[in-house]
Amino acid sequence: MATAFSSSIHAIQHSRCENPSIASKKPSSAFLGSTHKLRFAAPSRSASVCAATRRRSSSVSAVSEVIKEKKQKSASSSSNLLITKEEGLELYEDMVLGRAFEDMCAQMYYRGKMFGFVHLYNGQEAVSTGFIKLLKKEDSAVSTYRDHVHALSKGVPAREVMSELFGKTTGCCRGQGGSMHMFSKEHNLLGGFAFIGEGIPVATGAAFSSKYRREVLGEADCDHVTLAFFGDGTCNNGQFYECLNLAALWKLPIIFVVENNLWAIGMSHMRATSDPQIWKKGPAFGMPGVHVDGMDVLKVREVAKEAIERARRGEGPTLVECETYRFRGHSLADPDELRDPAEKAHYAARDPITALKKYMIENNLAKEAELKTIEKKIDEVVEDAVEFADESPQPPRSQLLDNVFADPKGFGIGPDGRYRCEDPKFTEGTAHV
Repeated sequence: MATAFSSSIHAIQHSRCENPSIASKKPSSAFLGSTHKLRFAAPSRSASVCAATRRRSSSVSAVSEVIKEKKQKSASSSSNLLITKEEGLELYEDMVLGRAFEDMCAQMYYRGKMFGFVHLYNGQEAVSTGFIKLLKKEDSAVSTYRDHVHALSKGVPAREVMSELFGKTTGCCRGQGGSMHMFSKEHNLLGGFAFIGEGIPVATGAAFSSKYRREVLGEADCDHVTLAFFGDGTCNNGQFYECLNLAALWKLPIIFVVENNLWAIGMSHMRATSDPQIWKKGPAFGMPGVHVDGMDVLKVREVAKEAIERARRGEGPTLVECETYRFRGHSLADPDELRDPAEKAHYAARDPITALKKYMIENNLAKEAELKTIEKKIDEVVEDAVEFADESPQPPRSQLLDNVFADPKGFGIGPDGRYRCEDPKFTEGTAHV
């Protein structure tokens, strides 16, 4: 499909709409990166400079243009809907699962079933669902510390995710990862990462592996892509820029997905970066940069589809800025007193799950009763996950040293062949080791 991704232009200017006043008492209905007009800059440089620019620059698109072209393509068909009924039900079920799971996590945390920091995803479900449900099982996803819902969307069973949060052996990391370090080799979820930016190089390496297997090892069917999720606060980190550069230089099959929820802990995005339009950083490295309404799963999905197909074709990376909003504090330890109540109410009214439900009912893709059935099913799944996690066994003390040392005999196992941590004098006499 010919889209704005593949069009060649000299330059494009993203017109600024009204400041959304992130910290103001009257948030604008417009998103800070929304495009109402696209203005093409008049060519003013020499022919040689323009030619060089065309060779190394990629097009930039606003989501409105992508959706517009999609609708024009389908105008001649029997329906101009962006999804089928089956797709809509899958999206709805995944988003409801994410929301219900996170709400239950809050309950379990305050009941003392979970420990440490727990960062919830409420409000951002359209991003995870819109991207991950388009992936194949062989494709990879790399997350952040806000990773529970990414794991669920990628196919990790709710039981395994909840057990991991409870620190039980039945968790996807046997209870050793916890909330911020979800991992599943089976589902190619390559980890949640506690420090911002550290997952981006891992994702870049996974994308390089796919390209290497295809082009060097001759695995012609290896068209796997990688999604790297991270937040707006990460986009001022060096790892972000270094990996954009390498991905563009090597044309890696990766999509950099910025979940811009407008706040980095308690710092407003508008105060933290010189240019709040993150998508602009893509063209600076020679890849498309796209801004999308991250509260609308259908718009996210359309942009995701183009970016993923582009990566599979070997056309390189894409930077996608999904402008969204988290409904809870930064973590469950955050009282969330810094954000203006009017701002929170404004975004709560744009709930992505409610919006999808409305779309499906108004377009006769589903009836209220069908969606209620899904909601009931998800409630049962989440309750079962809690019961399973609660009844699962705690890890043995000996597991503390698993996957810590390459040679456990150097420290983890004593002369008698037993784990040192099983010795009551475990902390004594180890200074010489």
